[in-house]
Amino acid sequence: MTARAVVLFSGGLDSMLAIRILQRQGLKIEAVTFRTQFSCCGDASSVAASRLGVRLTVFSQEDSYLDIVRRPKFGYGRGANPCVDCRIYMFKRAKLFMEEISAAFVASGEVLGQRPNSQTRRDLERIEIHSELEDRLLRPLSARLLAPTLPEREGIIQREQLYDFSGRSRKGLIRLAHEFGFRDEEIPSPSTGCMLTEKTFAPRVFDLLKHTSENNGWEFQLLKVGRHIRIDASTKVIIGRRAKENATIEYLARHESAQSCALLLPENFIGPAVLLVGAVNDHTITSAGQLLARYTNHADEDPLVVSVEQAGNRWLRQVETMTSASLGTTL
Repeated sequence: MTARAVVLFSGGLDSMLAIRILQRQGLKIEAVTFRTQFSCCGDASSVAASRLGVRLTVFSQEDSYLDIVRRPKFGYGRGANPCVDCRIYMFKRAKLFMEEISAAFVASGEVLGQRPNSQTRRDLERIEIHSELEDRLLRPLSARLLAPTLPEREGIIQREQLYDFSGRSRKGLIRLAHEFGFRDEEIPSPSTGCMLTEKTFAPRVFDLLKHTSENNGWEFQLLKVGRHIRIDASTKVIIGRRAKENATIEYLARHESAQSCALLLPENFIGPAVLLVGAVNDHTITSAGQLLARYTNHADEDPLVVSVEQAGNRWLRQVETMTSASLGTTL
């Protein structure tokens, strides 16, 4: 009977090579990918899985995932990325899937030393131990630099047909891709695949964690949209920067999971959608209206009118002239 392996699959070069290595040894591959609200790779994994001829199972984040973002046991990387904790989370779910389909082991495209926040030898060991996959977690691209795993010792995998890649260089990996018949246009460029690793995104995440105590998916979703300006400890304003963001802000403002907020839209002029999140009162609505006027072109002599929506109610309000150079801190 052909042995099966579960492979964590992002659609990147490393995970593509991991699958090809195992396919060459005759294993049946079950690829799994994880989609979180911070993923930014689109359908890359689906397209790549189709090219490799493997079935792809997509897992979405559970509510517990935001606990990892808020309180990572092994800390953050350079951004707000809890990489080690995130890998443990994914491998735990992969382990359950492995047991469900009676696969022999779990594999990934991790390369020793390639990523300083999750692929040092110490981190690889932590991930293996805390995901409870000891001895059944194979890294085909670096396996010969690591201790032999159970599938290697049992002869399911031939260790001599695995590799000893390490470090951040892609040259050897690209040569291997060519050996496997990949064309240059089929070799994806490096990608973090996660907004949490972006230094410009991290301040928004840490600001939210500082000013909220609950893991609300709606508030985390808002982090990806528009320009964020914090007015005070309990209130911030989100301003659309383009038509697509304006539409997203309107959608999220009216979503059933929306928290305390007010949506401001231009009534007699062209401008962005603005979402006031947190404490909604006369003072904060005034500030939000001033910020809306600040980010639009308008005739100074014309009174600007905005519509305000809150909890199903709607009214019109004239925007006051800004009286200060700054109304908050841009995140």
